[in-house]
Amino acid sequence: MQDRLTNKVVLVTGGVGGLGTTHTRRFIAEGASVMITDVLEEEGLKLAAELGGRARFSTLDVTDAARWKEVVAETEQAFGPVDVLLNNAGIAAPSPLEDLPEASFRKVVDINQVGVFLGMQAVVPSMRRAGGGSIINISSMGGLIASPGAIAYAATKWAVRGMTKAAALDLAQYGIRVNSVHPGVIRTPMLEANLSAAGIDALRQVTPVGRLGEPEEVSHLVMYLASDDSSYSTGSEFVVDGGFTAQ
Repeated sequence: MQDRLTNKVVLVTGGVGGLGTTHTRRFIAEGASVMITDVLEEEGLKLAAELGGRARFSTLDVTDAARWKEVVAETEQAFGPVDVLLNNAGIAAPSPLEDLPEASFRKVVDINQVGVFLGMQAVVPSMRRAGGGSIINISSMGGLIASPGAIAYAATKWAVRGMTKAAALDLAQYGIRVNSVHPGVIRTPMLEANLSAAGIDALRQVTPVGRLGEPEEVSHLVMYLASDDSSYSTGSEFVVDGGFTAQ
């Protein structure tokens, strides 16, 4: 690893399981101190203990504005002002439009969209104290294109793309960069939970590179955006989808 994030303080949501754990491990390997957050307390505490002194865990429901403020304060107390926020927490509710319950739609919006808004808002004072920072919002290729049965997911991931651009313009004056990451078909537990093996294989076949993406390939991009290597990049979409959306 390149240790590009030495002395950086990172706050990660949805940091337990799937892409979140991959990103968290990579942040530590790159030299950062990391506040891991999730609703999975037992697993989160175990992960933080495994990663050592530069990792802490705090329970966070990303839809809880008051809790966001507490977690930012906990992060500052443990490590100092926040340099990097990775808004990674998200869910899906696959369903055709006519069958999707309103409550399910609203839950996806609350976590995937409102949670990102609350996170960005909560870290601004801390990042201003740090003299700047990087906010990385995980969207999806579903925030660039649409697919059947994904109305709630698409609504929120397109929203994250727009919110990212608006926030980038608001926060540039403080040296805070805001970018979105748009993964394609990545081999994760969420993918396997929401699609059959046949469905996953069908997506693989129509991905130009002919395979699924690996979590580490998304992490390469996240680390770039977290580091000073991306100091002139803000308000942009970064796509890691094996060419899917180029078709």
